[in-house]
Amino acid sequence: MRYKIGHVAKILGISPDLIRYYEEKGVVSPEKDPLNNYRYYDTWDINFLIDCLWFKNFGFGIEQTAHIVSENTYDALLNDLSKRGDEILANIRYQELLLQRIRKYTEILTSLKSYIGQCDIRRSAEFVRYLNRYNTIYDDDSELQTLSRLWLKYMPFSRRYFEVPEDNLLGDGDDYAWGFSLSMQYVEEFGIAIKPPVKQVPSQLCIHSAFTSTGKDKFTARHVDYMTDYAEKNGLTVAGCAFGNLACSVVENDEITGFFEVWLPIEE
Repeated sequence: MRYKIGHVAKILGISPDLIRYYEEKGVVSPEKDPLNNYRYYDTWDINFLIDCLWFKNFGFGIEQTAHIVSENTYDALLNDLSKRGDEILANIRYQELLLQRIRKYTEILTSLKSYIGQCDIRRSAEFVRYLNRYNTIYDDDSELQTLSRLWLKYMPFSRRYFEVPEDNLLGDGDDYAWGFSLSMQYVEEFGIAIKPPVKQVPSQLCIHSAFTSTGKDKFTARHVDYMTDYAEKNGLTVAGCAFGNLACSVVENDEITGFFEVWLPIEE
């Protein structure tokens, strides 16, 4: 029995273009009617197309699928399956990490509003960070830009990070810096090299809080003045720069509002 390409497409639930692609790659060799140039496929061809669907559903790309079906040896097939299995395991691990990250992020956002303008004392987690923007100016160093592009790929595990220098906290300056941070869990998971400009920040005793900033370019060092006031009122000595992360930016009262979690180190 011979079948036209449209009939084969209906039998297998695939497009004629995909069948033509597999023909170009040598997977199938239909007979062509010299009078009308119609392609005619037999059950032998359809068997190979079914093989293509078999391997495609393992997650192989169509090009690799065509190679497996038309050119692979027994040993090469075993090697391809082993590599694909490793890729699936790596993807499962990534999806597990992503699920954990979503749950942790949800947990942070669920409780964050209760911290707005409130202070408590707790230890910060150990993490690594680097800075690539000072006030509104990005550093144009090529090595730093390469690092930034790499860390952007780690999102959402990497986080938008900011620092307010200690002298700006205790004085009238309004300088601040931005960059990215990663918890030690992900540093180990992704094999992050801890070398300049990446800096490891140890766990510290801190004043912990959260604040919001509404509107374009409204972020300022003055947002954390209430934390230094809290330190002074409670006899606490500031022992470093304030640092934290942008938790989210959302619409509040018809304006874009950023929600920030912040830590201010104090002497122990």
